[in-house]
Amino acid sequence: MAVENETIDYYRYFDATPFAEFLFRCVLDTIEHDIPEEGDFLIRYDSFRMSVQSQVDMPDRTLNLLYRMLARNKGYFSKQMREREFSLLTSEEIDHIECSYKSAFLHSDSYLMRLL
Repeated sequence: MAVENETIDYYRYFDATPFAEFLFRCVLDTIEHDIPEEGDFLIRYDSFRMSVQSQVDMPDRTLNLLYRMLARNKGYFSKQMREREFSLLTSEEIDHIECSYKSAFLHSDSYLMRLL
């Protein structure tokens, strides 16, 4: 078989269109959703952190643990949290922390609320 036409352009380079379209959709999703949601979370977390630290002085590591535990419990201290990890906190401090968490994260129609 002999090919007499110029056909090298048909097979010299592969078609990367599907890959470019996928990459475009990923970048667009990041710009439209991920970055605004991350910014919203950071603003809320900073608000929560400042509110807690205005009442109770605690290291960042403990504050991060506190946030994670409250996030798992929808803003409430569990019995285990009260007795073990945060036994030094008074009832008033616990109430303030729960209120701070709820005002920062639970009273909103943000992306974070759709996850909970």
